[in-house]
Amino acid sequence: MSNCTHQDHSQPVGKVTGRLLMALAVIVVFMVIEVVGGLLSGSLALLADATHMLTDALALGLAASAQFFAARPPDKRLHFGYNRAQVLAAFVNGVLLAILLVWIVFEAVHRFFSPVEVEAQLMLWIAVAGLIANGIAFFILHRRDEHNLNMRGALLHVVSDLLGSVAAIIAALVIAATGWMAIDPILSVGVAFLIGVSALRLVRETGHILLEGAPKNIDLAEMEAELLKSGQQIKSVHSIQISQITPEQPRLTMHVCVGDARDAAGALAEVKAFLEERYGIHYSTIQVEIGEECPDAASPGAAASFEVHGHGPSCRSNVEIKPQGGAAAFATD
Repeated sequence: MSNCTHQDHSQPVGKVTGRLLMALAVIVVFMVIEVVGGLLSGSLALLADATHMLTDALALGLAASAQFFAARPPDKRLHFGYNRAQVLAAFVNGVLLAILLVWIVFEAVHRFFSPVEVEAQLMLWIAVAGLIANGIAFFILHRRDEHNLNMRGALLHVVSDLLGSVAAIIAALVIAATGWMAIDPILSVGVAFLIGVSALRLVRETGHILLEGAPKNIDLAEMEAELLKSGQQIKSVHSIQISQITPEQPRLTMHVCVGDARDAAGALAEVKAFLEERYGIHYSTIQVEIGEECPDAASPGAAASFEVHGHGPSCRSNVEIKPQGGAAAFATD
């Protein structure tokens, strides 16, 4: 019988969703203004910024929906819940932003060789309004300690618009002073390049998590060495596998060898405390083995071993001895 409980270490979903919806409201209002202003002025930089705002509205809506689904509890089909919806939304946002930037570069090249007359004064006022809107949205979404990839994906769209507004303002001032229309597409390409670097980084990071990649800030060799130094009960460590539901929710499985079956429970508690305190890993499954031979690598019934499985720092369980394929197993769940 198991009495294992787990605490939720994720961020409050309601607060994150509220921030996303507030930013969405701001973006939608000014998006309409910029679309109209961009069409009237004929500015590519302003139209690019307005298009960014349109995609921002979709991106923020997608991000808010992902946060809503992430709050749903696990069920019979999704045992780890819906938390990874945040990562999936961030991945989609990164891909959409990359596609948008390719379109802007294509249009900028076309405009460079076929300049279009731009109303600099109207362009300037609309760009300033867009800058204010994006600044408000950025203030709502930005947090220095933000680790939520979904929020980072939404924030990246807002940052792209923020830079787009700055580029549109600069372009309007240059056009008003010199009449040089080429500055508009040139600045658009510059903004697309800057945002493209961040979009590519977001896609790679979210793709790494979706492919069950290990956290990049954890060195497995260092973890193994620290575990061996942490206590005399642990003789060796192997088969370490780490994945991530989200960056805030790493999950680990590991085999730990001890010399005496009486040390199994103590070693299990020691390893779990170490993982939580040193690496912030709150969810782990530890297989404690007696002796040098791993039962997973041996033929069924060829060796006797004891296994102790734990699933969290607060697990309390009854202990029972039962046969497993000819070997004795000491299981705690």
